[in-house]
Amino acid sequence: MSAFPCFNETRLEQIARMLGEEVTGSELNRIFERCGVEDTSRESTKWRRIYHSLADRQRRDACGNHVARFIREVMDPSRYMGRSGDHDELRRNLNAILVLEGLEFTAKGEFRRVAAARTVSEAEQKAQVLTAKFQGRKMHPEVLRFCRAELLVDNYFHAVFEAVKGLMQRVREMSGLQEDGAALIDKAFSSSNPRIAFNTLQTETERMEQTGFSMLLKGCFQAIRNPRAHEPKILWKGEDDAADYLTLISLLHRKLDEAAPVPPASGKP
Repeated sequence: MSAFPCFNETRLEQIARMLGEEVTGSELNRIFERCGVEDTSRESTKWRRIYHSLADRQRRDACGNHVARFIREVMDPSRYMGRSGDHDELRRNLNAILVLEGLEFTAKGEFRRVAAARTVSEAEQKAQVLTAKFQGRKMHPEVLRFCRAELLVDNYFHAVFEAVKGLMQRVREMSGLQEDGAALIDKAFSSSNPRIAFNTLQTETERMEQTGFSMLLKGCFQAIRNPRAHEPKILWKGEDDAADYLTLISLLHRKLDEAAPVPPASGKP
């Protein structure tokens, strides 16, 4: 992507407020230097420094290239090592603004052009694209919380990917564990030392229910989060496949609503 049109200044202010929370004052100085942006703001507040300096630079350039460069620098994934969840959430919030500019910032740290939402109402409508597909399906609110930005830009494949990441995050929060994927599920729903239980686990039927649910969770994770799942995305049927996957993830969230955290047994991690 070569030249970026000038960013709408109201949206530039929103971006500045958002990214100003991600840097210290000294970091901001270094990022400005790397981006070739002079701090012309005469301000002390970080977001005001960002907004005024970038707005001034894009007016002089008659393009938004330096704004885009600044966003890339702050959103560089290497700055979020060990905080991937924070990076994902920030990118989702950023994309909710960028879609109004006809842009998406991808997980790879690149900009991609998308169909622009012309108004806030239109942007909201984009977030509801799957509503018709969900008729008769009671969707859990946790599902869209984790994939709103992807739905805003009709990115169904990554919407499902983000939704299943959100599901795993909820299991971590309920269990107090830090593992991921199959290891997390096995430990959280262990029949001998569970961190999350759906029943008393006193009978064979109850233990089978616990095991069955953990297998369903694991299958969902492996089908969507497994790296091989990225390869056949061209075979997806767009909204239809996304709606089916998100409905499954919604079911799993509702089952978690019925479960209860179990304190770790004494002496066990």
